[in-house]
Amino acid sequence: MDKMHSSIVPLLEEVGLEVSYQPKIKRSELIAQIEDYDGLIVRSKTNIDKEVLAQAGKLKFIGRAGAGVDKIDLQEVKRLGVQLINAPEGNRDAVAEHAMGMLLGLLNNMYQANEQVKSGIWDREGNRGIELKGKTVGVVGYGYMGRAFARRLSAFGCEVMAYDRYKSNYGDEYGREVSLEELHDKADIVSFHFPLTEENRFSIDTAYLNSFKKPIFLINTARGEILRLEDLISSLKSGKVIGAALDVLENEKFHKLSPAQKQALDWLAKSNRVLFTPHVAGWTHESYYKLNKTLADKIRALKLFADEK
Repeated sequence: MDKMHSSIVPLLEEVGLEVSYQPKIKRSELIAQIEDYDGLIVRSKTNIDKEVLAQAGKLKFIGRAGAGVDKIDLQEVKRLGVQLINAPEGNRDAVAEHAMGMLLGLLNNMYQANEQVKSGIWDREGNRGIELKGKTVGVVGYGYMGRAFARRLSAFGCEVMAYDRYKSNYGDEYGREVSLEELHDKADIVSFHFPLTEENRFSIDTAYLNSFKKPIFLINTARGEILRLEDLISSLKSGKVIGAALDVLENEKFHKLSPAQKQALDWLAKSNRVLFTPHVAGWTHESYYKLNKTLADKIRALKLFADEK
């Protein structure tokens, strides 16, 4: 259902596994075949729900070649005793670098300026930038991605505040652990790095954004469905959000946009305060391989098949 880096087969064979690589397999074929497999590795396009898992009688592990596991039924996986592995270590550097690039581009009007110069417009004053040094950055979600981003921010002379509702005692030399209230009170910039769950779906709404004391720049390289675009537009119009960098959208299938989603996207696309990329923050030539290597190493460490050899 999703093509992977060519290294996946030899890496898994080195672990001692027999591999059936089927990047074009259809859902119906997956359901029909999965009973034969001890392990399953997927990327972001494959839904692993109860219908699929009901046929997976031999399944011992599921590997997710990436960080997010929102398309996997976690409760059912746990009930069946199937080991779930993901690979945020494989693309954390890619995400952190991409977020830095988007932030610097946003603060310095690079993309607007580029289009203007190409069109014969030389507007220095209209593209005067804002320095990142000395800014207070709130990193919401302090796992592999958030921590890698904070590390890079520290080199720019930023004060980094870290907030993660699922962790405790997570502050480090790059990010100071704070309450959500303190983050909202002091942040100039906020970047989201937490996974999508039913609990936090569209949790970044107008009320959340209005809770920031100062106008902010916003970055989302996590999941589009944590942020409703209509609410972002309201905050851009009010001035609470100065600018936004979005690598992800609430609906990334443009041919399936609802009328409201299309209207919101059209508005944002016309704004010179919004920067888009097509869900590629964690998708570099290097991360394509590193995701596979991380999964193979974790599968080896599980030692699930030790008794069979």
